[in-house]
Amino acid sequence: MMLRRTFMAGAAGLALALVAASPAAARDMWTKAAANSWYDKQPWMVGANYNPRTAINQFEMWQADSFDPKTIDQELGWAKGIGMNTMRVYIHNLLWEDDAEGLKRRMGQFLDIAERHDIRIMFVLFDSCWDPDPVSGPQRPPIPGVHNSGWMQGPGAARLADKSQYHKFESYVKDVVGHFRNDRRIVAWDVWNEPNNGGGGNYKPTPNKTKLVAGLLGRVFDWAYSVNPTQPLTSGLWIGDHWDQNDKLDAVEKIQVARSEIMSFHDYNWPEKFEERANQMLSYGRPVLCTEYMARGNGSTFDGSLPIGKRKNIAMINWGFVDGKSQTRFPWDSWKKPYTMEEPTIWFHEVFRADGTPYRQAEVDLIKRLAAAPKGVVPPTPALAAR
Repeated sequence: MMLRRTFMAGAAGLALALVAASPAAARDMWTKAAANSWYDKQPWMVGANYNPRTAINQFEMWQADSFDPKTIDQELGWAKGIGMNTMRVYIHNLLWEDDAEGLKRRMGQFLDIAERHDIRIMFVLFDSCWDPDPVSGPQRPPIPGVHNSGWMQGPGAARLADKSQYHKFESYVKDVVGHFRNDRRIVAWDVWNEPNNGGGGNYKPTPNKTKLVAGLLGRVFDWAYSVNPTQPLTSGLWIGDHWDQNDKLDAVEKIQVARSEIMSFHDYNWPEKFEERANQMLSYGRPVLCTEYMARGNGSTFDGSLPIGKRKNIAMINWGFVDGKSQTRFPWDSWKKPYTMEEPTIWFHEVFRADGTPYRQAEVDLIKRLAAAPKGVVPPTPALAAR
């Protein structure tokens, strides 16, 4: 074990040195015209936030001893079968610190699998949700009946508060984005998921988190831009109202809006609120991606939100794909009162059961029908067409 850790530390150190020795040429942020020109060439993007059913979190997905290409291949086959062409996938800075070359190698293997299924990937570099004390290595088992009970924040509370760690974050971003900067299988980089999220769950809040993130987020954008990626950068708004009014945004949101080449947002509400927020994001005149939606018990559904996104040419990436160790079929309130039933009355997230059968056939039929239609066109439902 000591030899393995020494080798991993050496690999990360070598990657850090290479980044410092041969930086790529920085590029400017895309103009609105450039961003829209790029988006016009893309198909309508539809897909899910993806974590294989055999992994409780980012670490189990990517670490060498639990990376599961067979399951990934099977599940991405299910995605292609219903017309999905995009997946949003999380990585973690500690994965890079432990085994930089191994992480990039497995990311490449994952991209090979995705490409075979005509699916492109949006990678997420940092995340402010759930457990603030990430630990690599063997992960704990799921807490029975609890939503996303093993998900880890990145960089995590201690590292976020310790500015002596920031050079590692810089090297992580530059090495990973720089390594894949010309890879057409990557559709975009989401530099930080819900950066001003307090964390969620039953965890102790991180002191001064919003202030700390506001001091780091712009630098993360800088580091990513500095390696001249051919893919666009974004970070999505997720809470509050009046997203089109700069004076109503907090310090983190102002950075997200100012530095994102393509706009992105999350919405887990009824379709009326979804459309209101969608219109606010469209007001910036840039392409818009909804990178999280669909929480059935909260009023956010495929049949409510997906046609709106299709009509407005907004990319639509729902939370959850296959039921598994993340247990996001259970709702958020399971953190306060774990569900004792194996099968909740209404699944909160997920599209497929673990055996590949749809949770609701009507939902996958809708996804497939909308994915096959031209951009901006919402075909009539079969019931309406028959009248």
